[in-house]
Amino acid sequence: MEKNWEKIQRGTVEIIAEAELKEKLKSGKPLRVKLGVDPTAPDMHLGHTVLLNKLRTFQDLGHQVIFIIGDFTARIGDPSGRSETRPMMTEEEILKNARTYQDQVFKVLDRSKTEIVFNSHWLYPLGLEGLLKLAGKYTVAQMLERDDFEKRYKNDTPISIVEFLYPLLQGYDSVAVRSDIEIGGNDQKFNLLVGREIQRDFGQPPQAVITMPLLEGTDGVRKMSKSYGNYIALNDTPTDIFGKVMSISDELMYKYYELLTDHDLPAIKAKHPRKAKAALAEELTARYHGAEAAKNASCEFDKVFCNKDIPENIEQYTCGTGSIKLADLLVSSGLATSKNEARRLIEQGGVKIDGQKVAPQPDLSITIDKEIVLQAGKRKFKKITCKA
Repeated sequence: MEKNWEKIQRGTVEIIAEAELKEKLKSGKPLRVKLGVDPTAPDMHLGHTVLLNKLRTFQDLGHQVIFIIGDFTARIGDPSGRSETRPMMTEEEILKNARTYQDQVFKVLDRSKTEIVFNSHWLYPLGLEGLLKLAGKYTVAQMLERDDFEKRYKNDTPISIVEFLYPLLQGYDSVAVRSDIEIGGNDQKFNLLVGREIQRDFGQPPQAVITMPLLEGTDGVRKMSKSYGNYIALNDTPTDIFGKVMSISDELMYKYYELLTDHDLPAIKAKHPRKAKAALAEELTARYHGAEAAKNASCEFDKVFCNKDIPENIEQYTCGTGSIKLADLLVSSGLATSKNEARRLIEQGGVKIDGQKVAPQPDLSITIDKEIVLQAGKRKFKKITCKA
């Protein structure tokens, strides 16, 4: 029991309430462990896997995971950590993202011990009468105890009534699936505690709550998020996963080890940081793409960044001969997402042609009269060829 408790406790921010959870575990019956995720973007990233890994720990201990895709709640948008109201998503966007989530979660979870459910299945039938009863269980004063709501209220930033409904609907999810344990990021604490109260109102034993830290992205400052451009997606190429992990700081690397692996941290800290980081990059790449792809990504990284070589198998882009603005070429070849990004890369000295840095002139024009290798940043390459 003690060893299992150490596995459950590892990396957590808070367990509410520990005594209740230990009693549930002592019962010996398989517990229902809930995680709800709103499909607001198509890619799941390593930040999501902090929660998925904890779910997998429970599965390995014999428990059942209930993975809720919040196709209904995604229409509202979780207000956690938000300074403004989220724009509503369309049903088409939500369902498209949901399909990718269904595929990606099984890169971590055991399919045989996972139920995937959509919360629209019980929230639509709830109806207006059910919604009004649910809304009557919390006061405005209780909602304003929530940190992000309180800040917005004090700053005269609008809070929509529909946002007040979000934690109530998420709490009702726990009733619908008869959750014993709910796992979420530490920014979700208010929502998870509402779930406990709603379960009590419906005559169910309250779920235990486990909060996990938010994983910082590759910038080492903000939480991993597609909107910040600092994420490592599960569907990234092996080269990108390996390279992005190698780009993080040594300090952040140890947090990644704690939250994304089950390695003994003192043993990891005894290693040279460069070797420890390379081992982490290879392990995470192998987890989502296989050992061979991870080994190839490691060799490619060493070739490009240690030996300063140009990688093999570079994607080709064909353009016309003659003069062209370098910023335009970066965008049209896919090495930059916008002209502003392209100009910024050039100004910062982040663009090379055949291994040589170009002058930091954002309006620089070049002549294409032969095949060249164009590099943007540390990891992006394109072979530029001329039309015949």
